[in-house]
Amino acid sequence: MNTRERFRAIMSFQPFDRLPLLEWAGWWDKTIERWHGEGLPANLTERYAICEHFGLDLYKQEWFPVCAPDCPQPAAHGAGLVATENEYERLRPRLFPSRPVRPEKWNVWAREQEQGKAALWFSFDGFFWFPRRLLGIERHLYAFYDQPELLHRMNNDLADWMLRVIEQVCAVCTPDFMTFGEDLSYNNGPMLSKELFDEFLRPYYDRIVPDLRRRGILAIVDSDGDVAVPAHWFEEAGLDGILPLERQAGADIGCLRQKHPSMRFIGHFDKMTMNKGEEAMRAEFERLLPVAARGGFLIACDHQTPPGVSYDNYQTYLTLFREYAAKAGAMSGNEPKPRSTR
Repeated sequence: MNTRERFRAIMSFQPFDRLPLLEWAGWWDKTIERWHGEGLPANLTERYAICEHFGLDLYKQEWFPVCAPDCPQPAAHGAGLVATENEYERLRPRLFPSRPVRPEKWNVWAREQEQGKAALWFSFDGFFWFPRRLLGIERHLYAFYDQPELLHRMNNDLADWMLRVIEQVCAVCTPDFMTFGEDLSYNNGPMLSKELFDEFLRPYYDRIVPDLRRRGILAIVDSDGDVAVPAHWFEEAGLDGILPLERQAGADIGCLRQKHPSMRFIGHFDKMTMNKGEEAMRAEFERLLPVAARGGFLIACDHQTPPGVSYDNYQTYLTLFREYAAKAGAMSGNEPKPRSTR
Protein backbone atom coordinates (compact mmCIF):
# COMPACT_ATOMS: atom_id res chain seq x y z
CA MET A 1 0.00 0.00 0.00
CA ASN A 2 1.11 3.55 -0.58
CA THR A 3 0.61 6.34 1.97
CA ARG A 4 -2.80 7.43 0.76
CA GLU A 5 -4.14 3.91 0.22
CA ARG A 6 -3.06 3.01 3.75
CA PHE A 7 -4.80 6.05 5.23
CA ARG A 8 -8.03 5.35 3.37
CA ALA A 9 -8.04 1.66 4.33
CA ILE A 10 -7.47 2.33 8.03
CA MET A 11 -10.00 5.12 8.20
CA SER A 12 -12.56 2.89 6.43
CA PHE A 13 -11.92 0.05 8.92
CA GLN A 14 -10.55 -2.17 6.14
CA PRO A 15 -7.50 -4.47 6.34
CA PHE A 16 -4.18 -2.66 5.94
CA ASP A 17 -0.53 -3.61 5.59
CA ARG A 18 0.81 -1.51 8.45
CA LEU A 19 0.06 1.60 10.44
CA PRO A 20 1.50 4.84 9.10
CA LEU A 21 4.58 6.16 10.86
CA LEU A 22 3.00 9.46 11.71
CA GLU A 23 3.81 12.76 13.38
CA TRP A 24 0.61 14.74 12.98
CA ALA A 25 1.94 17.85 14.78
CA GLY A 26 5.67 17.89 14.18
CA TRP A 27 8.03 18.66 17.03
CA TRP A 28 8.72 21.45 19.50
CA ASP A 29 11.32 23.91 18.25
CA LYS A 30 13.36 23.21 21.40
CA THR A 31 13.28 19.50 20.58
CA ILE A 32 14.73 20.13 17.12
CA GLU A 33 17.38 22.45 18.62
CA ARG A 34 18.42 19.66 20.96
CA TRP A 35 18.50 17.04 18.22
CA HIS A 36 20.70 19.26 16.04
CA GLY A 37 23.37 18.75 18.70
CA GLU A 38 22.77 15.00 18.94
CA GLY A 39 22.75 13.72 15.37
CA LEU A 40 20.01 15.43 13.39
CA PRO A 41 21.71 17.22 10.46
CA ALA A 42 21.83 20.95 11.16
CA ASN A 43 20.42 21.83 7.74
CA LEU A 44 17.17 19.98 8.47
CA THR A 45 14.67 22.44 9.93
CA GLU A 46 11.60 22.06 7.71
CA ARG A 47 8.88 19.73 9.02
CA TYR A 48 8.55 17.42 6.02
CA ALA A 49 12.30 17.23 5.40
CA ILE A 50 12.66 15.98 8.98
CA CYS A 51 9.86 13.47 8.36
CA GLU A 52 11.77 12.12 5.35
CA HIS A 53 14.99 11.95 7.39
CA PHE A 54 13.26 9.71 9.95
CA GLY A 55 11.43 7.66 7.30
CA LEU A 56 8.00 8.86 8.38
CA ASP A 57 4.95 8.86 6.17
CA LEU A 58 4.06 12.25 4.74
CA TYR A 59 0.82 13.78 5.99
CA LYS A 60 0.92 17.33 4.66
CA GLN A 61 -1.14 19.98 6.42
CA GLU A 62 -1.99 23.64 6.02
CA TRP A 63 -3.80 25.62 8.70
CA PHE A 64 -5.63 28.29 6.76
CA PRO A 65 -5.24 31.59 8.64
CA VAL A 66 -8.43 33.41 9.52
CA CYS A 67 -6.43 36.54 10.32
CA ALA A 68 -4.75 38.59 7.60
CA PRO A 69 -1.03 39.39 7.94
CA ASP A 70 -1.81 42.93 9.12
CA CYS A 71 -4.16 41.76 11.87
CA PRO A 72 -2.96 42.95 15.30
CA GLN A 73 -1.74 40.47 17.87
CA PRO A 74 -3.06 40.23 21.44
CA ALA A 75 -0.97 41.91 24.14
CA ALA A 76 -0.52 38.58 25.93
CA HIS A 77 -1.65 34.98 25.68
CA GLY A 78 -5.39 34.84 26.15
CA ALA A 79 -5.81 38.63 26.14
CA GLY A 80 -8.01 38.90 23.05
CA LEU A 81 -8.41 41.61 20.43
CA VAL A 82 -11.97 42.93 20.81
CA ALA A 83 -14.52 43.49 23.55
CA THR A 84 -17.62 44.70 21.72
CA GLU A 85 -19.45 44.21 18.44
CA ASN A 86 -18.30 47.64 17.28
CA GLU A 87 -14.68 46.64 17.87
CA TYR A 88 -15.28 43.39 16.00
CA GLU A 89 -16.73 45.38 13.11
CA ARG A 90 -13.60 47.53 12.98
CA LEU A 91 -11.33 44.46 13.07
CA ARG A 92 -13.32 42.49 10.51
CA PRO A 93 -11.54 43.89 7.40
CA ARG A 94 -8.38 42.23 8.75
CA LEU A 95 -10.10 38.86 9.10
CA PHE A 96 -11.23 36.23 6.59
CA PRO A 97 -8.61 36.55 3.79
CA SER A 98 -10.25 36.20 0.41
CA ARG A 99 -7.64 33.85 -1.15
CA PRO A 100 -5.84 31.89 1.59
CA VAL A 101 -5.30 28.82 -0.61
CA ARG A 102 -1.97 29.02 -2.44
CA PRO A 103 -2.40 27.06 -5.68
CA GLU A 104 1.37 26.82 -6.27
CA LYS A 105 1.72 24.81 -3.03
CA TRP A 106 -1.45 22.77 -3.39
CA ASN A 107 -0.75 21.85 -7.01
CA VAL A 108 2.53 20.24 -5.92
CA TRP A 109 0.83 18.52 -3.00
CA ALA A 110 -1.99 17.32 -5.25
CA ARG A 111 0.51 15.53 -7.49
CA GLU A 112 2.05 13.84 -4.47
CA GLN A 113 -1.41 12.83 -3.27
CA GLU A 114 -2.36 11.47 -6.69
CA GLN A 115 0.84 9.40 -6.75
CA GLY A 116 0.03 8.07 -3.27
CA LYS A 117 3.10 9.67 -1.71
CA ALA A 118 1.20 11.87 0.74
CA ALA A 119 -2.10 12.23 2.54
CA LEU A 120 -3.34 15.83 2.62
CA TRP A 121 -5.23 17.72 5.27
CA PHE A 122 -6.10 21.24 6.28
CA SER A 123 -7.19 22.97 9.46
CA PHE A 124 -9.45 25.82 10.53
CA ASP A 125 -9.94 27.74 13.75
CA GLY A 126 -13.11 26.18 15.12
CA PHE A 127 -16.29 27.68 16.51
CA PHE A 128 -15.01 27.67 20.10
CA TRP A 129 -11.41 28.56 19.25
CA PHE A 130 -12.10 31.55 16.96
CA PRO A 131 -14.29 33.66 19.29
CA ARG A 132 -11.88 32.91 22.13
CA ARG A 133 -8.98 34.16 20.00
CA LEU A 134 -10.84 37.42 19.36
CA LEU A 135 -12.39 38.01 22.78
CA GLY A 136 -9.73 36.50 25.03
CA ILE A 137 -10.18 33.52 27.31
CA GLU A 138 -12.13 35.10 30.18
CA ARG A 139 -14.33 37.44 28.12
CA HIS A 140 -15.17 34.59 25.75
CA LEU A 141 -16.59 32.45 28.53
CA TYR A 142 -18.69 35.33 29.84
CA ALA A 143 -19.87 36.09 26.30
CA PHE A 144 -21.99 32.92 26.16
CA TYR A 145 -24.25 34.74 28.63
CA ASP A 146 -23.45 38.43 28.14
CA GLN A 147 -22.89 38.72 24.37
CA PRO A 148 -24.65 35.80 22.65
CA GLU A 149 -25.44 37.83 19.53
CA LEU A 150 -21.77 38.65 19.05
CA LEU A 151 -20.74 34.99 19.32
CA HIS A 152 -23.32 34.04 16.70
CA ARG A 153 -22.15 36.87 14.46
CA MET A 154 -18.53 35.73 14.69
CA ASN A 155 -19.31 32.09 14.01
CA ASN A 156 -21.70 32.83 11.18
CA ASP A 157 -18.99 34.92 9.50
CA LEU A 158 -16.49 32.14 10.14
CA ALA A 159 -18.76 29.49 8.61
CA ASP A 160 -19.31 31.62 5.50
CA TRP A 161 -15.55 31.96 5.10
CA MET A 162 -14.90 28.25 5.67
CA LEU A 163 -17.26 27.29 2.87
CA ARG A 164 -15.45 29.63 0.49
CA VAL A 165 -12.04 28.22 1.45
CA ILE A 166 -13.20 24.62 1.09
CA GLU A 167 -14.39 25.47 -2.41
CA GLN A 168 -10.99 26.99 -3.22
CA VAL A 169 -8.91 24.06 -2.01
CA CYS A 170 -11.20 21.49 -3.62
CA ALA A 171 -10.78 23.28 -6.93
CA VAL A 172 -7.20 21.97 -6.78
CA CYS A 173 -7.73 18.57 -5.14
CA THR A 174 -9.82 16.85 -2.48
CA PRO A 175 -7.89 16.63 0.81
CA ASP A 176 -8.17 13.39 2.73
CA PHE A 177 -9.26 14.96 6.00
CA MET A 178 -9.38 18.21 7.92
CA THR A 179 -9.40 19.39 11.52
CA PHE A 180 -11.34 22.00 13.44
CA GLY A 181 -9.04 23.48 16.08
CA GLU A 182 -11.21 23.78 19.19
CA ASP A 183 -9.31 22.99 22.42
CA LEU A 184 -12.56 23.17 24.33
CA SER A 185 -11.50 20.54 26.87
CA TYR A 186 -8.69 20.44 29.35
CA ASN A 187 -7.83 17.99 32.12
CA ASN A 188 -11.22 18.25 33.84
CA GLY A 189 -13.35 17.98 30.71
CA PRO A 190 -15.19 20.50 28.53
CA MET A 191 -15.27 24.21 29.34
CA LEU A 192 -18.89 24.60 28.25
CA SER A 193 -22.10 22.65 28.69
CA LYS A 194 -23.93 20.52 26.17
CA GLU A 195 -26.63 23.21 26.04
CA LEU A 196 -24.10 25.90 25.12
CA PHE A 197 -22.43 23.60 22.57
CA ASP A 198 -25.79 22.95 20.91
CA GLU A 199 -26.69 26.65 20.85
CA PHE A 200 -23.38 28.24 19.85
CA LEU A 201 -21.33 25.60 17.99
CA ARG A 202 -23.66 22.96 16.62
CA PRO A 203 -25.50 25.23 14.13
CA TYR A 204 -22.22 26.05 12.42
CA TYR A 205 -20.95 22.48 12.33
CA ASP A 206 -24.32 21.69 10.74
CA ARG A 207 -23.42 24.09 7.93
CA ILE A 208 -19.87 22.83 7.30
CA VAL A 209 -19.88 19.09 7.99
CA PRO A 210 -22.42 18.19 5.27
CA ASP A 211 -20.30 20.04 2.70
CA LEU A 212 -17.21 18.11 3.81
CA ARG A 213 -19.10 14.83 3.75
CA ARG A 214 -20.41 15.53 0.24
CA ARG A 215 -16.82 15.99 -0.91
CA GLY A 216 -15.49 12.89 0.88
CA ILE A 217 -13.36 14.79 3.41
CA LEU A 218 -13.22 13.37 6.93
CA ALA A 219 -13.89 15.98 9.63
CA ILE A 220 -11.75 15.60 12.76
CA VAL A 221 -11.89 17.72 15.92
CA ASP A 222 -8.59 18.86 17.44
CA SER A 223 -9.13 19.29 21.16
CA ASP A 224 -6.64 18.82 23.95
CA GLY A 225 -7.59 17.47 27.35
CA ASP A 226 -10.27 15.00 28.43
CA VAL A 227 -12.65 14.58 25.49
CA ALA A 228 -14.73 11.71 26.88
CA VAL A 229 -17.84 13.87 27.37
CA PRO A 230 -17.74 16.11 24.25
CA ALA A 231 -16.93 13.13 22.04
CA HIS A 232 -20.66 12.37 22.18
CA TRP A 233 -21.51 15.92 21.15
CA PHE A 234 -19.12 15.84 18.21
CA GLU A 235 -20.42 12.51 17.01
CA GLU A 236 -24.01 13.77 17.17
CA ALA A 237 -22.90 16.76 15.05
CA GLY A 238 -21.67 14.38 12.35
CA LEU A 239 -17.94 14.80 12.98
CA ASP A 240 -15.84 11.78 12.11
CA GLY A 241 -13.19 11.75 14.82
CA ILE A 242 -10.93 13.37 17.38
CA LEU A 243 -7.23 14.02 18.00
CA PRO A 244 -4.79 14.04 19.89
CA LEU A 245 -6.28 12.09 22.88
CA GLU A 246 -3.82 13.27 25.52
CA ARG A 247 -3.01 10.49 27.95
CA GLN A 248 -2.04 12.90 30.74
CA ALA A 249 -5.58 14.30 30.65
CA GLY A 250 -7.07 10.85 31.17
CA ALA A 251 -8.00 9.99 27.58
CA ASP A 252 -8.46 6.23 27.16
CA ILE A 253 -8.67 4.80 23.65
CA GLY A 254 -10.26 1.57 24.85
CA CYS A 255 -13.19 3.41 26.43
CA LEU A 256 -13.52 5.81 23.50
CA ARG A 257 -13.59 2.97 20.99
CA GLN A 258 -16.17 1.06 23.01
CA LYS A 259 -18.47 4.07 23.19
CA HIS A 260 -17.76 5.35 19.67
CA PRO A 261 -17.12 2.29 17.49
CA SER A 262 -17.21 4.13 14.17
CA MET A 263 -15.30 7.29 15.09
CA ARG A 264 -11.70 7.83 13.94
CA PHE A 265 -8.90 8.74 16.32
CA ILE A 266 -5.37 10.08 15.87
CA GLY A 267 -2.57 10.33 18.44
CA HIS A 268 -2.75 8.96 22.01
CA PHE A 269 0.81 7.63 22.38
CA ASP A 270 1.83 8.93 25.80
CA LYS A 271 4.70 11.36 25.14
CA MET A 272 5.72 11.10 28.81
CA THR A 273 7.06 7.58 28.17
CA MET A 274 9.40 8.65 25.38
CA ASN A 275 12.37 9.49 27.59
CA LYS A 276 11.92 6.51 29.92
CA GLY A 277 13.52 3.85 27.76
CA GLU A 278 12.51 0.94 25.56
CA GLU A 279 10.53 -0.98 28.16
CA ALA A 280 8.20 1.94 28.94
CA MET A 281 7.67 2.73 25.26
CA ARG A 282 7.04 -0.92 24.42
CA ALA A 283 4.41 -1.12 27.14
CA GLU A 284 2.69 1.93 25.64
CA PHE A 285 2.62 0.36 22.16
CA GLU A 286 1.22 -2.84 23.68
CA ARG A 287 -1.58 -0.80 25.26
CA LEU A 288 -2.52 0.75 21.92
CA LEU A 289 -2.05 -2.25 19.63
CA PRO A 290 -5.42 -4.03 20.10
CA VAL A 291 -7.43 -0.92 19.20
CA ALA A 292 -5.09 0.10 16.38
CA ALA A 293 -5.45 -3.32 14.75
CA ARG A 294 -9.22 -2.81 14.47
CA GLY A 295 -8.76 0.24 12.22
CA GLY A 296 -9.94 3.78 12.51
CA PHE A 297 -7.03 4.73 14.78
CA LEU A 298 -3.68 6.21 13.74
CA ILE A 299 -1.10 5.99 16.50
CA ALA A 300 1.03 9.10 16.94
CA CYS A 301 2.56 11.11 19.77
CA ASP A 302 -0.33 12.56 21.77
CA HIS A 303 1.07 16.01 21.13
CA GLN A 304 4.40 17.41 20.03
CA THR A 305 7.48 15.42 21.09
CA PRO A 306 8.92 17.40 24.03
CA PRO A 307 12.55 18.52 24.36
CA GLY A 308 13.16 16.06 27.19
CA VAL A 309 13.28 13.33 24.52
CA SER A 310 16.79 12.79 23.14
CA TYR A 311 17.61 11.95 19.54
CA ASP A 312 18.51 8.41 20.66
CA ASN A 313 15.23 8.13 22.59
CA TYR A 314 13.36 9.09 19.44
CA GLN A 315 15.25 6.56 17.32
CA THR A 316 14.25 3.86 19.81
CA TYR A 317 10.66 5.06 19.62
CA LEU A 318 10.71 4.79 15.82
CA THR A 319 12.22 1.31 15.90
CA LEU A 320 9.40 0.15 18.16
CA PHE A 321 6.83 2.06 16.10
CA ARG A 322 7.86 0.17 12.97
CA GLU A 323 7.59 -3.13 14.82
CA TYR A 324 4.10 -2.43 16.16
CA ALA A 325 2.91 -0.79 12.94
CA ALA A 326 3.62 -4.09 11.19
CA LYS A 327 1.97 -6.10 13.99
CA ALA A 328 -1.20 -4.05 13.71
CA GLY A 329 -1.29 -4.62 9.96
CA ALA A 330 -0.84 -8.35 10.38
CA MET A 331 -3.74 -8.41 12.84
CA SER A 332 -6.03 -6.08 10.91
CA GLY A 333 -7.74 -8.65 8.74
CA ASN A 334 -8.78 -10.66 11.79
CA GLU A 335 -10.25 -7.88 13.94
CA PRO A 336 -14.00 -7.21 14.30
CA LYS A 337 -15.18 -4.06 12.50
CA PRO A 338 -17.81 -1.49 13.52
CA ARG A 339 -21.32 -2.21 12.31
CA SER A 340 -21.64 1.09 10.47
CA THR A 341 -18.95 3.43 9.17
CA ARG A 342 -18.85 6.33 6.81
